[in-house]
Amino acid sequence: MSTPQNSPKDTQELDLGQVGKSMSNAWNGLILSFFKLIHFIKKRRIYIGILFIIGAALGLFADKSLKIYTHKVIVIPNFGSVDYLYTKVELLNTKIKEGDTVFLKELGIKNTKKFSKIEIDPIIDPFKFVENKNENFELLKLMAEDGNIDKIISNINTSKNYPFHEITITTLHETSEENTILPLLNYLNDSEYFKELQKTVITNNELRLKTAEEIVSQIDGFLNEFNQTISNSSAKSDKLIYYNENTQLNDVIQTKDIMVREQGSLRAALINQQKVIKDISSTLNIKNTQSVNGKLKFILPVLFVILYLLIYVFISSYKKQVAKIESV
Repeated sequence: MSTPQNSPKDTQELDLGQVGKSMSNAWNGLILSFFKLIHFIKKRRIYIGILFIIGAALGLFADKSLKIYTHKVIVIPNFGSVDYLYTKVELLNTKIKEGDTVFLKELGIKNTKKFSKIEIDPIIDPFKFVENKNENFELLKLMAEDGNIDKIISNINTSKNYPFHEITITTLHETSEENTILPLLNYLNDSEYFKELQKTVITNNELRLKTAEEIVSQIDGFLNEFNQTISNSSAKSDKLIYYNENTQLNDVIQTKDIMVREQGSLRAALINQQKVIKDISSTLNIKNTQSVNGKLKFILPVLFVILYLLIYVFISSYKKQVAKIESV
């Protein structure tokens, strides 16, 4: 006698029925757990309330006591000193992590125990990178053909060549320029090699500026002479006067324009080259509200309650397991 077999349709209905039953059981279990939690909180509301108040009080105290501040300084590393700058900042950060307060005090930094961290990052600006530098533009263009332009402009080998860099200092207290920024800048500018290089470059730029001023003065004299010649010739004759194009007047005017631009660039360079690491601007005592900073009065109460619930569940489960083992 043959045994009847379930058809695929019956098997499918059976599977769907089991899935539906499992989902129903899971949903009922979830609802039951939810009401158990409410019942538990209601039953132990006094303990939970005390923990919540203690957490809020401790969080409020911590928020008032542990204040983190960031201070930002924008600098220009001159005379090819960008790698030197990054190395000096890295060394200083290592000393901070090691807790070498003696080293920091020797630099003149106050409240060294609350000096938390120092970092440096380039201010990514590809337009400044290629400004008046055709070779940089061609280099960036060539590199972009072989990869993602966003990755290239933020790559450390490229980004170090940007003119502006931002130093970020983190402290556990408010500070002043005299107590932190000035000692830091003195430390960064303490290099005999770059100081000697600075003197040479400034002397060369001053000479170039003087030469450009002399050329502009000579061109102005020539143009004044030319203007007087035209005026005198026009006064003597009422006829039309023609001048030979060999005077190359247009070239003279273009040369003056180039020299004037050169003067402007050199004057700006001399301002920036007053220091090896020239500080452009500094912003102090920015209160750090990232992560959990300033939010502990909200986080600790919830954390205490969750820890209490987890400990209770663990102890309850442990007792049940012990009872099962002893009953065997």
